[in-house]
Amino acid sequence: MHRAESMSAELPNLPVHPLVQDDRVHRDLYTDADLFAQEQQRFFGRAWVFAGHGSQMPEVGDFITVSLSGQPILLLRDAPDRIQAFFNRCAHKGSQLYAQAQGHVGKMLRCPYHAWSYRLDGQALARPLKDGYVGTGLDASPNGQGLTRLPGVRVYREFVFVRLSPDGLDFDTYFGDALRAIDNMVERSPVGRLEVAGGVLRNTMACNWKMYLENINDSVHPVSAHESASSVARQMWQQQPSGAPMPMAMEQILPFANGYDFFDQMGARIHPQGHSLLGVNFSIHSAYAVLPEYQAALEAAWGVERTQEVLQRSPQNAVLYPSIALKGSPLSMRVIRPLAVDRTLVEAWSFRAVGAPDVLLERAMTYNRLVFSPMSVVAHDDVHLFESIQQGLQAQGQPWVSLHRNHVAGESAQSPADTNSANEWLMRNQYRAWAQAMSQPLASELA
Repeated sequence: MHRAESMSAELPNLPVHPLVQDDRVHRDLYTDADLFAQEQQRFFGRAWVFAGHGSQMPEVGDFITVSLSGQPILLLRDAPDRIQAFFNRCAHKGSQLYAQAQGHVGKMLRCPYHAWSYRLDGQALARPLKDGYVGTGLDASPNGQGLTRLPGVRVYREFVFVRLSPDGLDFDTYFGDALRAIDNMVERSPVGRLEVAGGVLRNTMACNWKMYLENINDSVHPVSAHESASSVARQMWQQQPSGAPMPMAMEQILPFANGYDFFDQMGARIHPQGHSLLGVNFSIHSAYAVLPEYQAALEAAWGVERTQEVLQRSPQNAVLYPSIALKGSPLSMRVIRPLAVDRTLVEAWSFRAVGAPDVLLERAMTYNRLVFSPMSVVAHDDVHLFESIQQGLQAQGQPWVSLHRNHVAGESAQSPADTNSANEWLMRNQYRAWAQAMSQPLASELA
């Protein structure tokens, strides 16, 4: 259990969760290993979490593996228009069927230990020495029924989401209008299709996963945390002659040099279940160079009005809580993978918009290297601060973390809603979703 004794009489009398107040959260949310273990089942188990992308499994028999909340998962395309999600373990002794990140199974799945095999839909197919199982009851037992499917799997425009627990909201209720952020990305392709491309950058940091998601919705820190990188870039560009062509990296780093007013006026939108959109008015991506021929191709595919909506909406970050943050322009995505209470893996993915100019993929890859790579001129600022916070929260004394900025009474009942982008409502919204999930009894506890 969480360290209730560390809170003593300070605990508020809240109906949702004792560690979450309207305007602050307790430090145990970031530091308590027992609480992190509870999260895996109570929160992540019931959330719809991003698992993979259909372009990683283009052909029938293609698979990828991923670990979610400590559970080994196998995603497999078993038909041209269908992706299955199984727990990656043989029904016999529990060996993982496939250990590599991705591959092709052929016409069946086969365990490397005792060669038990399964159809592509997970049904039991064959096993060696089958006469030895006659009359044993194996076929009627769970071990004889084939692979175990995940309770929930949904493919939305080739983005694959799973739910580990049978207990939780349905997909459409869970995401609602927040899915428009995926639509915005996909419709940047004239044919409505994205492909994962350019590799995935991975950065493991010694901090709790919530810190990273808070930071994604924090439009105040760039002014101070990234001042060294942005000020140097501004000085370098000011030395260039008027009318000089702007390199892509400079186009992407210079907006970080804007002041507090710029970042506060970008605007933000709060969605239920912790989802959010930062930069509904404009963002640091809004001034990227226009490509006339590309715009014409989109207009031919989607019409002028829809094209304008897609291209003009360039949000800073669209969070599909709790696992991904999307950037429509550039076509970039971060995937947040909690590993331990003080250890988080963040992946930066680039997408190719099929039928679009190659410069869009170059833009995504350049941005990921510039801002999210472990060796970038931006990410090292954030990682240093996250790890510093993780250590600082060990200090005795003040047990609460402030989320007071722009807080007003009653805001929790106003989702979805628009607000200024420096409002910590976006973070408070995440913690209300977390608190609600953590407070709900599991189905097993009600049985």
